[in-house]
Amino acid sequence: MASAISLSLLNGATPLKSNSLHKSRLTPLHLRTISCSRLSYSPSSREISLKTQSTVPISCRRSRFDFVPRCGISSNDLPTEKKKSFGEWVEFVGEAVSTAFPIWVSLGCLLGLMRPSTFNWVTPNWTIVGLTITMLGMGMTLTLDDLRGALSMPKELFAGFLLQYSVMPLSAFFVSKLLNLPPHYAAGLILVGCCPGGTASNIVTYIARGNVALSVLMTAASTVSAVIMTPLLTAKLAKQYITVDALGLLMSTLQVVLLPVLAGAFLNQYFKKLVKFVSPVMPPIAVGTVAILCGYAIGQNASAILMSGKQVVLASCLLHISGFLFGYLFSRILGIDVASSRTISIEVGMQNSVLGVVLATQHFGNPLTAVPCAVSSVCHSILGSVLAGIWRRSAPKQLED
Repeated sequence: MASAISLSLLNGATPLKSNSLHKSRLTPLHLRTISCSRLSYSPSSREISLKTQSTVPISCRRSRFDFVPRCGISSNDLPTEKKKSFGEWVEFVGEAVSTAFPIWVSLGCLLGLMRPSTFNWVTPNWTIVGLTITMLGMGMTLTLDDLRGALSMPKELFAGFLLQYSVMPLSAFFVSKLLNLPPHYAAGLILVGCCPGGTASNIVTYIARGNVALSVLMTAASTVSAVIMTPLLTAKLAKQYITVDALGLLMSTLQVVLLPVLAGAFLNQYFKKLVKFVSPVMPPIAVGTVAILCGYAIGQNASAILMSGKQVVLASCLLHISGFLFGYLFSRILGIDVASSRTISIEVGMQNSVLGVVLATQHFGNPLTAVPCAVSSVCHSILGSVLAGIWRRSAPKQLED
């Protein structure tokens, strides 16, 4: 084959004319020729190389360039990248806003602490509407296929559910005892510990190279079961601190969690075009809602937080660190793979703190009860993001393979 190439070059090739360098570069690649005297052939390597002053020969066999078809089109005429449509830009901005959710939540809490009057327009009814829209957006990410997928990983799903409603409630209870928190702060910390996994955990799982499908299923399972588990566990663990209206918690959780999630899944199953149209704007709406609700909860108790805020921040950090740590350790002890263990750790450690804010605002007389829930939202967002950044640097073995 090399001999045939040599003959074709010897018979048909003509030296390059002494044109300017600019004109030579504009010549289509398949029309450029070189002098035969500058070619060398090595039988051992079966390559035809160009003799140049460079130490690296230009080989006809191994080329780093993808040559265009013989259509006479110059390399300068190659098509440019297609511009993004308006919908694609909306989706891009939405993803950017969602990825930076710890920043927005932190800014909301800081604004509520420094300028509480900023959130005077927020009412308890608005908090319910905001959380309902957030849960509706989460439901739009679910399909019947997701529910069927739970059957293929029952061990991981059951382990995540068990750790979600054991590690976090018990950690909140023991941290409250350890730090000797005041009754209203202890009740708020236990409430957030009994809440389901947060929707932001899906984003953090993706960044951490975890099992995203399992994350979505765990969030859905813990959210649906929160109708029973959150009021039951809160009433059991927090009754020594304050009076808990378990029935009221049950009805509120049903209203702002279960019904919106089921409605979103129904829309995603039967009105896919509508869901496809509105889904790009749902993540930034959810992030904005979380930031506003947390800022509102902080603003309502700014003076008290400035006096004893360090204790609440420490309690929230210990709670979520316990969730991340024990969620991962127990998953590995149960023989679950690394990627799924990371997912369970993130799901256990990150709570739906906004649900805690809404429930505390609606059903607990002391507004300070909502403070640990709002602080928790900032703590688990920052800690989860840091953990995801660390894990992203080390891919699980099953992903590397």
